[in-house]
Amino acid sequence: MPTFRYPCPGCRTTNSLHEADCAFEGVSWPTVEKAYTDLLAVLTTSPDGLTESALRAAVDAEWDGLHKAALGTLEREQRVVRDNGQLRLLTAAEFKERVSEPTREPMRTVYERGSVPGCHDNAVFAMVAWYEMVGLSWEETKANVIEWLETSGAWDRGGFEESTPEELVESKRHVYDAGYGWKEKGTAAKRVIERHG
Repeated sequence: MPTFRYPCPGCRTTNSLHEADCAFEGVSWPTVEKAYTDLLAVLTTSPDGLTESALRAAVDAEWDGLHKAALGTLEREQRVVRDNGQLRLLTAAEFKERVSEPTREPMRTVYERGSVPGCHDNAVFAMVAWYEMVGLSWEETKANVIEWLETSGAWDRGGFEESTPEELVESKRHVYDAGYGWKEKGTAAKRVIERHG
């Protein structure tokens, strides 16, 4: 099951050491974590969903900017969805199905069109980092990236030093372990993919 690490909604840290320009600099990590758990405690008991105003009213704390930002993070990471004005926490199975295919740019382009020679390193790096960010285990990440390499046609285009998709993805394990971000590498890969045609 994918894990969620309660990241700061401003800078994504999972400890009390925020980035200097973070809107929540100085807020302790337990306080950030509590904002998420305030939301999740209500959402887990409302499987059919509830409106945002009902969520605000039901949270056992004063609703503040941190709660609003935490809700935004839960929605961006597709842990919580809005269906007909109702906020609903996805089940584990629903979440895994949704995150198997990236839906936001630049990752959507990288995923849908596949890597091309000239951006393989950035594209594979970005895919591994993206799956780590959404909380998949290493084994789930590896399986998804291998499947992407094969189904997108990227592996068949060639240009890889490794002899198998498995070997290539395993060479990026350090990206997963270090929790590197996906956006910069994904943006660079998208530019090359779009120029390629």
